[in-house]
Amino acid sequence: MAKIKAGMIGTGNISGIYFQNGKRFESMDIVACADIDVERAKAKGEEYGIRGCSVEEILGDPEIELIINLTIPQAHANVCLQALEAGKHVYVEKPLAVTREDGIKVLELARKKGLYVGCAPDTFLGGGIQTCVKLIEDGWIGTPIGATAFMLGGGPEDWHPAPEFFYQVGGGPMFDMGPYYLTALIALLGPIKQVTGMTRISFPERTIGSQPKFGQVMKVETPTHIAGVMEFVSGPIGTILTSFDVKGGSQLPRIEVYGSQGTLIVPDPNTFGGPVYIQRAGAREWSEIPLSHGKSENARGVGAADMAKAIKSGRKHRANGEMAFHVLEAMHGFHDASAQGTHYAMTSTCEKPAPLPIGLADHALD
Repeated sequence: MAKIKAGMIGTGNISGIYFQNGKRFESMDIVACADIDVERAKAKGEEYGIRGCSVEEILGDPEIELIINLTIPQAHANVCLQALEAGKHVYVEKPLAVTREDGIKVLELARKKGLYVGCAPDTFLGGGIQTCVKLIEDGWIGTPIGATAFMLGGGPEDWHPAPEFFYQVGGGPMFDMGPYYLTALIALLGPIKQVTGMTRISFPERTIGSQPKFGQVMKVETPTHIAGVMEFVSGPIGTILTSFDVKGGSQLPRIEVYGSQGTLIVPDPNTFGGPVYIQRAGAREWSEIPLSHGKSENARGVGAADMAKAIKSGRKHRANGEMAFHVLEAMHGFHDASAQGTHYAMTSTCEKPAPLPIGLADHALD
């Protein structure tokens, strides 16, 4: 099966790992990159041995079937729409869009044109979370009854070279890191029925501590501490806490899932590997479970490769637009519930993504 030729738009911080993994999988080959800064695209292209060009050139290239959109969140929807209008499938970094309205536009245009939309994160396809999916489906913790998820930190302004967008609308800890946690929970427990939450902006201004913008002051436009509760369609009740306001560190777990017969500790959903721990009812100690699946190192880009394989075979891709929109709506739902003092009933749904088969070669997806 011939590989799908992919082009990348956006050559910032996250692009490196996509370039590195671009030739790794059986279904996809990144052959060109573009950026609003054409010289940066050309430099990246030279670094990785591919063509660097303008956005207009990459969208107009008839050989490129798939666009990988790695722009900033505020540009996600616009670039996706441009790619779809050009007749190309699109895979976008999280979140799918900043607003629900733009997310709907992307999905509707894709449906109209018969094109695929995929969206990060794809870390749920790594060996760590895939092992947890298998443990739950095989009944190791009995019937799931609840889950907790925690992402607590002090914010990215001390290390990121251009951290402003993290504190603009479409940023914040929920929109930056929430997709990893919510996507993992959906992979484990299925879609969400309703959410509620409370939010705050703890520090109205932030000072950049990294180069090249050291000392610049940023205004904070979006909540930076969000506590949410969600009810899953399948019955479990989950809690999620995301924060850029925790300056002293935290020892809380990343994700735990509680069942009628045991508890499962899920690894960091921003990684692909383990460790995975379980304590079944009656046990006195935790047991580490060997990973049942591969792709446990940094396999970022596997979601795009899985979509490329789906385009060729006609099956549904796992990191798909419907799940990404469901995550987007839930994130807005936490904010809406806080602002309105109520519960937010989800209007969208999605399928629990199909697990990866056991025993796949590193490059394989089926």
